[in-house]
Formats: sequence, structure tokens, C-alpha cells
Amino acid sequence: MRTASIIRKTHETDIEVEVNLDGTGAYKVSTGIGFLDHMIEQFSRHSLIDITCRIQGDLHVDQHHTTEDSAIAIGQAISKALGDRAGIGRYGDVNSPMDEALSRVSLDISGRPYLVWKAAFTQEKLGEFDTEMVEHWFHSIAQAVGITLHIELLYGTNNHHICEGIFKGFARAMRSAVELDPRKGGAIPSTKGILGQDTL
Repeated sequence: MRTASIIRKTHETDIEVEVNLDGTGAYKVSTGIGFLDHMIEQFSRHSLIDITCRIQGDLHVDQHHTTEDSAIAIGQAISKALGDRAGIGRYGDVNSPMDEALSRVSLDISGRPYLVWKAAFTQEKLGEFDTEMVEHWFHSIAQAVGITLHIELLYGTNNHHICEGIFKGFARAMRSAVELDPRKGGAIPSTKGILGQDTL
């Protein structure tokens, strides 16, 4: 089983994360931000990555540190569980419909972190969650795992649907990318012979 845990403590957040890449999409999430909990739960359920994420953050300041650090810690745990990346699919590409909204998520667990973000929201908050933090969450997890990540909203009007569709698309793309491909026989999916943060 490809599992990992991360404990991350700073003056801004205190985080414990556990992941199982070969799970069933079971989750236990508590960030102190209800909508962020909902999105991480969607990511777990649709990627089939089991996620436990407990955060105590400085929400009396704002949501920035808690949101950013949740993505960093989850990303670090996923990267640790992936190990040398041997046998993984590596790539994921998904069109993700959510009612009237349609988004596209394409990614490569390349070791070269990069985010292309082509989406926008027309309201500042979803529940109590600041919508400007959605892009930053994906930037942070791309950096932590080492993902080349492209996210584009093709169309849509409902901000909840847009955000949830993007998270579900990311989940399904990650499921394809982290799953083991038996045809690869445990080979690292790169002609360089290495794949990960040292690929740069």
C-alpha cells in the first residue's frame, strides 16, 4: 500500500495529513473552513485517494495560511507516497461537467511544478470560503507534488458548480496519473530514468 503521513507545524498552522493512494476515497477532513472541507472531500472521493486532514490554523487572521498549508501538506504526503513514481500512469486529462459548468483539467506528474489557470469566479465567497484562494490551493499542491497542471473553465455561471467541477476534474485526473499500470512492469515512466522533484 502506497501510504504516507505528514506533520507540519508552523506559527500559522498545525497540520496532520495521512494519504493512501490505493484507497477507496475514504476521508476525514477538518480544516475549520466548511467549503474547503467539502472540496478536499470531493478530491478524495473521486480520486480514490484516502485522505485524513486535520488543521488548526490562524483563521482569526484570514483563510490564506490554512488553505495554502492544507494543499502543501496533502501534496507533500502524496509525493512521499508516490516514492520514485515507478509504474504510475503519470498523466491525467479530464473534461469535468457539473450541471451548466464544464471544466478541463490536464496534468503530468512531471517533477516540474507549473500551474496554468484559466478560470474565474463572479463572487468573492462560496459559503465563508474566499474564492481567490481556489487558484492558490491548486498552485500550492502542484508545487508540493511536482505537477504540471492546466485548469481551464470552458463555460459555466454558477460559482459553486465551477469550483466543484474543477476539484472533481482534478481528482479524476489524479486518479489516472497515480494509478499503477501493470503493463509498465514497475518501470519509471520517463526516458530519463528518474521522475520527481529531482527531474528539474
